[in-house]
This record gives sequence, structure tokens and C-alpha cells, in this order.
Amino acid sequence: MSLDPGYLEYPMRRKGMDHDLYPWSNITERPPLALPGGAKMAVGLLVSLEWFPIVPGEAPFRAPGHMQTAYPDYRHYTAREYGTRVGFYRLLDAFEKAGAKATIAVNAAIAERYPSIVADILAAGHEIVAHATDMDATIDSTVPEEQERAMIASARDTLTAAMGMAPTGWMSIARQQSWNTPRLLVEEGFSHCLDWVNDDLPYVQTTASGPLVAVPYNHELSDRQVIVVQQHSAESYVEQMKDAFAWLAAEGAPRVLPLHLTPYVMGLPFRMGAFESLLEWLAAQPDTIFATAGELAAALPGEDA
Repeated sequence: MSLDPGYLEYPMRRKGMDHDLYPWSNITERPPLALPGGAKMAVGLLVSLEWFPIVPGEAPFRAPGHMQTAYPDYRHYTAREYGTRVGFYRLLDAFEKAGAKATIAVNAAIAERYPSIVADILAAGHEIVAHATDMDATIDSTVPEEQERAMIASARDTLTAAMGMAPTGWMSIARQQSWNTPRLLVEEGFSHCLDWVNDDLPYVQTTASGPLVAVPYNHELSDRQVIVVQQHSAESYVEQMKDAFAWLAAEGAPRVLPLHLTPYVMGLPFRMGAFESLLEWLAAQPDTIFATAGELAAALPGEDA
């Protein structure tokens, strides 16, 4: 029995990627980041500030961290609410002590339900990036383009009303995109996106509607992955982040250590001491700055995001 020729046909068989958003490149061959003050290391603090509907939507998929047991699932619902009521403010206090500016990925529902939180973020000088409308606003290739565009525009407009300015950065729920997402983000006024995790440095994606800077925040370095999924302690998390910093710094050229934080995970009282010690240690490292996603995007040669 002969093999169907269709098994040998793959339209994207070629050098490079399976898409046209960017060519493959070696990190050691790119022009170095132009970090402020000539810094050699940047620490990118990213906080996911999320609002979960108490009954989760299932389409196109259920977001990570959503309710689990029979509804109303008050145990998980209120655990997440702890993040907005208590944990997030512990993180804000920790950032202030360390003199650090962070990127806060905000569901538009947060701006509608807790406008004082948005005001507090802006007053502290942190960057807000749009994080969809709420944790049911998941995206994949089955979502019609106009439905996705409407969701992106709704999140942008709601945050714009709360902030007094339009957000220029975006992060999708679960970092999941459709084939259309990068182009739609450009068309709706966004300059940088935090979804792709394939590098240690920001880089430019090219869409049919213009460029979009990808600012990677490595998933494996997130508190949810290390503490919740892998069940490591906060002290182990700190040790791992210091190890990551040391390795990146040893590579020589400017590098970025991304720390993705979840208020209802890291913001618990028995973890905050370890986390504050990490920020204090990072702040004391030579030639090191804390940088927001927008600042990292602007540090690309030729970029001014």
C-alpha cells in the first residue's frame, strides 16, 4: 500500500518559522538593547490583575486559574478575590520599598469594578497593559475576527476611560492568540504585546498592518508555575530567580529577567518576606534596573514604543 502523497505535503516546510511574523535569529547576533543608563540587566516585573466570573465560560476554552468545583465555587472565587483585596497591595508596597516600577496586566473588569485600584497603580507610576475584558475572554482560531476585534476594543476603551489615556501594551488570557491577534492589536492601537515567550529579549513582529514589539515574559519563571504547579516554596522560587539572574548576567550583553507575579499566589503573608528579600537583592545588583514592558520595547534599537 502506497503512502498518500498528502502526508508529504506541508505548505510551511521552509527555513525559519511556520508563520511570517518574524524571521529566525540568534540572540547573540542582534544589536544589544539600549537600556536606560547603560544598564546590563533589566528586571521586568509583571503582575496579572484578573477578574474571574464566578461561573466560568467554557468557549473557546476555560482560562487557567478558573473556578473548579460545583458552582458557586466560593472557595476558589474568594481566593482569587484575595489577590485584588489584599495581595496586590502587598506587592505594591514591596515595589515601592525596592524602588521598582512594574507592568500590571489589568482585566477591563477590574477597572469597572475596582476603579480605585487603577488609580493606585497610576499614582505609583506603574505601567498598565490591557489584559482582555475578563478571564472569560479567551481567544483561539475559532473566534470570529470581528468578535475578537470587539473584545480588544472594549478592553482598550474601558481602560482608557479609567486611566485617562489609552494602554499601548496587551496581554491575552493564557497568552493565547488567534491567527489574527497580532494584526488586530496593531489596528486597534497597541504597540507591544506580552504573549509570546520564545526569547529572553524583546523583538519586532511584522504584521500586515504594521510592526508589533513582542516583550517576552518566560512562563517557566512565573510564580504560578513554580509555586502552584511545581509546588515549590517561596524560598525555592527566590533561589531559582537568583540563579536565572546570575546566568543571564554572565551572558554579557544586556539581558532581561522577567518575573510574572500573581497577587493571590505571591501576595500571601507567608510568601511576602521571601519575595521582598528577592527585590532587595535585585535592587542591589550592579548595572541593574527595573523596567516596564513599554520601557523594554523602547530599548530595542530603532524603537520608541
